[in-house]
Formats: sequence, C-alpha cells, structure tokens
Amino acid sequence: MSVFEIYKGDGGAKFMRPIHSREEYLQSRNSEKQQQTLKAVRSGEESRKSQLVQMNYSCLPNEDGTLKGSKCMSTTVGMDIDHLTKEEMPVVRERILAKKDELGLLMLEESARGAGYHLVFKRRPELDQVDNLKWASELLEVAYDAQAKDITRVFFTTTEQELIYLDDAIFRLTPSPSLLREGSTRNEDVAALQCCSSNPNYPCPVPYDPEARYNGVLYADIIAKYWELFNGGKEPVEGDRNALTFELAVTIRSICGYSLEKLMQVIPNYWAKSTQKEPSPLCTSEEEAEWRKTIENALKEPRKGMPYRLKQVLQSLKSQQAVKACGGTLTTPPAMPKKLPPLIRLLTKNVPWFYKPAVANAVFPGLGAHLHGVKFRYWDNVEHEATFMNVLIGRQSIGKGTIKKPIEYIMEDIKQRDQPNRQREADWKQKNPGAKQKKDPRPTDICIQMLIDNLTDAVFNQRIVDANNNGQRFIYTIVDEIEGLKKVTSKGTVDEVGLLIRKAFDNSDAGQERVGADSVSGIAPLRWNFNASTTPPNAKKFFLRMVNDGTVSRLDVSTIIRTDEDDDAEPILGIYDHTFAAELKPYIDRLEAANGLIECPQSKKLSLEMKQENKDAAKLYESEAYRVFSYRANVIAWLKGMVLYVAHGYKWSKEIADFVRWTQQYNLWCKMLYFGQQLEKELREEIEIQRQSGPQNLLELLSDEFTKDQYRQMRQQQGKSGSGDGTLRSWQSRGYIVYDEVSGRYVKTESYKKKFSTN
Repeated sequence: MSVFEIYKGDGGAKFMRPIHSREEYLQSRNSEKQQQTLKAVRSGEESRKSQLVQMNYSCLPNEDGTLKGSKCMSTTVGMDIDHLTKEEMPVVRERILAKKDELGLLMLEESARGAGYHLVFKRRPELDQVDNLKWASELLEVAYDAQAKDITRVFFTTTEQELIYLDDAIFRLTPSPSLLREGSTRNEDVAALQCCSSNPNYPCPVPYDPEARYNGVLYADIIAKYWELFNGGKEPVEGDRNALTFELAVTIRSICGYSLEKLMQVIPNYWAKSTQKEPSPLCTSEEEAEWRKTIENALKEPRKGMPYRLKQVLQSLKSQQAVKACGGTLTTPPAMPKKLPPLIRLLTKNVPWFYKPAVANAVFPGLGAHLHGVKFRYWDNVEHEATFMNVLIGRQSIGKGTIKKPIEYIMEDIKQRDQPNRQREADWKQKNPGAKQKKDPRPTDICIQMLIDNLTDAVFNQRIVDANNNGQRFIYTIVDEIEGLKKVTSKGTVDEVGLLIRKAFDNSDAGQERVGADSVSGIAPLRWNFNASTTPPNAKKFFLRMVNDGTVSRLDVSTIIRTDEDDDAEPILGIYDHTFAAELKPYIDRLEAANGLIECPQSKKLSLEMKQENKDAAKLYESEAYRVFSYRANVIAWLKGMVLYVAHGYKWSKEIADFVRWTQQYNLWCKMLYFGQQLEKELREEIEIQRQSGPQNLLELLSDEFTKDQYRQMRQQQGKSGSGDGTLRSWQSRGYIVYDEVSGRYVKTESYKKKFSTN
C-alpha cells in the first residue's frame, strides 16, 4: 500500500487513510467538489488550493494513524517537479514516460497549477528519501522541488483528466525490513505496514469517508435525508442509537454491497462523544466496539431487496441530484466564464468574485428596459421582447445589496427622463383635481418608466398604457424584498404578482376598463421588468403555489454563495464614478437606438444546441423538473445574448456565447436548488392522479407502502369480508409486494408497478 489520502481529525491534526484500488483512487479525484476546486485554482484562485484532495505516497502512518512526524517510509517515493514553462511541459512528460520502466513509474499527473508534474516511483531501498529523489532527478534530467523532500510531504491532487499514467501496483503492499524506522527494535513498524493491509486485527479503523458515493450521491447526503424523513432530522443519541443505527444499517446495506467495511466507512459512530465527522484513530474503545457490533448484527438480518424507506430517500434526493445537470454541485453553482463580454466585465468589475454571478444576471432587467419597439425572433419563430424579472435569493446579510450600484448607473438616464414627466403629471393633477371635471386632458406624451413599490391599480395601469403609447417602452421596479412586489397594485396579493409575472413574460395585454369620466382606462401589452431580493425561506413561501403554474419558470433566479473562507473577509467594492458612467454610456446608447425586429443566426444556433443538451440532461438525470424549467431558461438566456449582441454593436462573440450558455445553467441551478424538489413532487402527484383515474384493483387503491391495518380498512371500504391474509400471501408469492421488517409495512415491488403501468 503506497497511496494515502489525508484528512483532518479533531484539533486539526492530519490523519492518513489507505486507498485500496484504482476505482477508489479515481472516485476521490473525480468528486464534484474536487473538479470545481481545481477549476477555481486554475482560474487564479490560489487560496483554494488547500481545499483540493491531498495525498501522500512516501510514508506510512504513525501508530495512531497520524501523518505528522512519521518515520516509516513506504515502498514508493512521491516527487514534485515544479515551475516548468509551457515549452518544457511536453518534453519532460515524454522523457518521464520513455524512462518509466527504468524509473519504476507508478503514477504521473499534472500539478494543480498546471506548471509541473507529480510522479510516484518505486523506492530504491538502499537509498534514503533525498537520495531517491536525487537518483530520479538525474535519471530524468530535471530538477525536483527541494521543498518537497520530506517523506511526510503531501501532494495536492488533480482530477482524472490530469492523470497521465497509473499502475495498479501502486495499491499493493510490499513490506520490506529495510523500510522500517531507522534504529527501531520494536514490532510497531511491522504493525504500521499491516495497518494498511486487510489485517482486521490491527487497531486501525475503516475511516469515515465524507466523499463516499452511491451512483454519484454522497452516502452522507443519503443518511442525512434518512434522518430528515424518518427521525425528524435528528441524529441518534444515547438511548436510541442502538435501535436507530441498526435500522439505518439494515436500510442502506443493500447499496453498500452488504459489506461491513463499506458500512463502517459511511455510517457515523453515534457512540462517540461527538458525531464522527472525523474518526478516532483506534477501534479499541467500548463505544466503537458497540458501533461495529450493531452494524454486524444488521448484516445478519435476512436479505429482502431494497427497502422501501431507502427508495423514498433516493427519490427525495433525486431532484437535488438533478442540480448536477446544470454543471455545478449540490453546494456550488456552475463556474462563471473567466472571460466575459466587455459589458458584463464592466458591470461586474467592482465586486468580489463571489458577487459577480449575481450582479452579472441582475443587470439585465435594467438593460432590457432601455430597449423599446424591439423584438427578437426565437428559433421557433415566436417573437419576444427583452423581458427580464430577476429574483436574487440569498441568506440574510450576505450582500444582496451589491447589485444596486450597477443597476443605479444603468437606470440613471431613465431616471433623469422620468423627473420632468413626474413634474408635468403633478402639475396637471394640481390644475385638474380628481373630484371635479377635468379642464384639460392629461398630456399623452407623459411616460414614467421607473415605478415605486407602492401603487394603486389605476397608477400601474396608467404607467403600462403610457409606456406602450410612447415607444413601446418597459416599466421597471426594484424592491429590496420580494414581498414589496405585492404593493405594485391595489390588490396586494401574491396571486396578483404571479399573474403579472406570467403576463409580463409573454407581453400579454393588461390594464382595466372603467366607465367613469375620472377613471383610468386602458389596455396595453404588459412590459414590466423588475429586480427583487429575498431569502430562501421567504422565496419558497412566496412562490409556494406558483412553482408548477409557469410563474417560477419565467423568472431569472440567481443567488450568492459564500464559503466560510469568504465570510471571514469583508467585501471591498470598487468605486463607481463618472469614469464608470462614461464607460457604460456607449452600451446604453446602442440599446436606446435599437428598433424593429432583430435576428442573430449565431444566437439562434446556440439556443437550438442548448435545447437538445437540456433534453439529453433531463433524460440522463431522469428529472422532469429540470425538463420543465429548461424551456424558459433557454429563452431567458437567449434574450440575454440578444441584448448583449445589440449592446456590443450587433457583434456576436465567443465570450457572449459562453456567457449565454453559463447563464442558462446558472439560472437552472438556482431554480433546481430552491424549487426543484417541490416541482418534482407536484409533477409526480399529477402522474399519480392520472393513473388513479380509471378502474383499479384493491392493491392499486393502496399506497406504495401500507400496513396490515390500512389494508384491512381498505378491504372494508370496498365491501370485502374476512381478514384477507390469503390475498396478502398471494400478492407476496406473485412478487407484487414484499414485507419491510424495518418499517413493519408492505411495499409494492417495481415489477408490480411496471406490470400495472403497461396494462
């Protein structure tokens, strides 16, 4: 055994856990977090390098499993070659591969920064660590990093894509007396070597692995969801941990290959003083013995297939996993392109990197409000206008206000145009009091685009009509909290906001008709862009009844994700001044000057490509919610591309295309994160209602999981007599149901569901 992954224990001490196989090694390298972190490092975020997976190839752990101070060398040597130029990289690579047999090469990978290599070769036992490095350096005619000469040195690992060569011999243990600690006369060194083997007698546990996965889903997420569904979100504690851990092990053992080692790797030790986020180094305590015994007892239970509880857990996580289809992880959105279109680069330049995605999307309602009398033709030949309704969702005090300054500068010219119109309207009102017959008709050229968040139906309607009659312009609103949108009309309801959102996206007619002489009447296409912010709980509450009616899908949703590391640093914003305004002005001028029907073949081609990609992703991740959300997410992203196309002088570019592709995935990621699970559930319920609409047998009337009492109650409701035990046995013998001893319930089998759905 020559490959060890490094993890931190209590107090920050580094421990070593052995990697036993190529599969396990690649799984560690290919985690979502690893891929996103490496991408960030190679994009210039050096501070995130420490978040990469760390490996050691040159030593064995101490007796307590720790890394620090290890004196026992492994059978291999890890070597770091750094600071190579682009020209040197391929030359050195070919030289290493050409001499791999002579060197005894076992692994070769590109370094995290992409300016060097990490390699592992068989140790020459007659030489110490430094002499082994010198020998390899002379053989390869390249200098090694002298700072990485200690056997305890760790290497920041990359992904499988950067892995150039891997020999499975690296995972085999070949102990040799010559590798023991210098001057040692004890047997602990042999034990240290055995620790890395499969010897169960050595007091070294199977380490808890927070990155272990089943079909791409973290076991940690599966277990957390299990406690959420079946224990009120609470983990086992003293008094119930034996029973609950036993039930958990019985439930998930089928997806752990009925392996004791795998179960110990993924089930936390709830007997420890604190939840085992990091394992204790030894397995000799009474608590850990009890933990192991409980799991062993669970494995002795008769095997009856996958428990229904587990199916519920996996189904619940399914919608969360669909987030991966968007290119991000469950906690990290898809990475923003490094090279942005000039306008977006300008608008985001004054905020830290973790605010840039939110700002990059929040600016479009304001930019779109500058277009008037402009239409864009989508690939399906439907014409759209630059409608953008952005909702920024983020926890309290995370910095949602960072979007305001760029928007303020974007809207400044409209604000200045509105001022004299507001004054003219005020003067007209003063001369023509509402209670009296109007002496003068209201000027028809009054147009006020920026709305406050406290209006009546009459005012909102007047603004819509005025904007349409004066160049088919947009009205615009910005609110600090989504609840503020309820005040844009007199009704003040969430349902009214939802209706307006649906009408605005399609530019449907809105307004009112009144017969009174003093009443405001008029109907016109609703062109309404807005920016709103809120927190995750408020967003879910506000849109609770609008996830499956097309409202949420019409929104452009963004968020702010800050890591613990980001939270420690106070965000410093750049300066917005006349220079910034001057740089922005040419783009705004181009938007204001645009008119008529505008088409862009490159944008149309890209939207068609994304449509197919979304269709394939929805099938791959079996996510109906992703499919539903993707339709309008594609339209919104395409509209952003068209706005950028106009703003940049009717020029398409790779930067615009990359941004459009990213902003669609980002919008989808945010929607799936905050609303995906609810939509998946509601869509499943719709299908279930359709299935139950026709004639059904008794089993079909029961839920997928039912107790014997529920079965008997259903029999009575259907007018059937007797206990019905014979019918239950018949269903079991035909494979229609199985009995789940963990929950004490009968569960319909997949074969029955499949048979029913095809009949």
